[in-house]
Amino acid sequence: MLKLSQFTYDLPEKLIAKQPVVPRDHSRLLRLDRLSGKISHHHFYDLPDLLQPGDILVRNNTKVIPARLIGKKTSGGRVEILMSKLVVVAADGEVWECLTHPGLKPGQEVVFTGSDLAAVCVAASGYTRQIRFNKSGSALLAALEKSGLTPLPPYIDPSEETSGQLAEQYQTIFAKSPGSAAAPTAGLHFTPELDHRLTETGIQIAELTLHVGLGTFLPVKEEEIANHQMHTEKFTLPETTAQFLNQAKAAGRRIIAVGTTTTRVLEACSTDAGLLEPRTGETDIFIYPGYRFRFVDGLITNFHLPESTLLMLVAAFVSAPNTKQKFTHFLESSVGKAYTEAIKNEYRFYSFGDGMLITDPTPPPLHI
Repeated sequence: MLKLSQFTYDLPEKLIAKQPVVPRDHSRLLRLDRLSGKISHHHFYDLPDLLQPGDILVRNNTKVIPARLIGKKTSGGRVEILMSKLVVVAADGEVWECLTHPGLKPGQEVVFTGSDLAAVCVAASGYTRQIRFNKSGSALLAALEKSGLTPLPPYIDPSEETSGQLAEQYQTIFAKSPGSAAAPTAGLHFTPELDHRLTETGIQIAELTLHVGLGTFLPVKEEEIANHQMHTEKFTLPETTAQFLNQAKAAGRRIIAVGTTTTRVLEACSTDAGLLEPRTGETDIFIYPGYRFRFVDGLITNFHLPESTLLMLVAAFVSAPNTKQKFTHFLESSVGKAYTEAIKNEYRFYSFGDGMLITDPTPPPLHI
């Protein structure tokens, strides 16, 4: 059984990125050959030269909403709410799974300054609460724009002067579908200019949606990681996207997932035969060493927190049965050695940090 302690590494605090690089694509990019373990150092704007014509980039087009709310209980007392996942849409409002501090009891009501937004706790389960807001759809989103805050990671502490700018930077340029409590951070490196260069090179881009919530960023508490239960997250893989990717895969084109959230959707929707089935629903897929990848050929990702489910997914991608490397400890894996190299070279870590490209050796160019 794999232990949580097998997914640790030491990171100097000075390497935690508190601000993004400007322009976005000037972040650094470490390339890792997952079969040989060879490492090379680049910048994200080099991506068109590191991929090949015919490759398909798949990105998560979710949009971060102002999901952090500071309110006041009608009975008195401050309360903070983090909206995690939409549960129910009703005529009288929407019910969301939330984290609250302090924990709310069913029946407790909350009001928010800056709008006529109000909420009531309708259920409590462990550390989560189901909160019904008095608005839904575009009306709720408009109220959140007035009363809510972008839920930046806790290691980023914006000043009043920079909070608006950081909120804008904590959004991909291709964000379309509102619903996330956190950004799909591997996508933060892309710019319109880079997208143009990619398509000019013959690299195509496809999109799906996973609304990032507790399933992605909740810490693992279990020492035996197989006992960790992932929270479900809502996703959509459109039929046209699934058909396009299936045709590309059949033609021998590589599928490069941009981020762990994209990876989880593609793997959740793939069959044993390696074909995608279009779906809209929820996934709690938990990928860690021992998992056999069925659809994803390459991965673009950031540098992740120790003991996180994201780190476990990346470790799985470079480990058996996907390569010949038997997983023993993260630092002994090829990706763990890449992390050691990144720390030595002072790469920037976490959400606003630098990126990593993990692929097999580049095959001969396809004639497309």
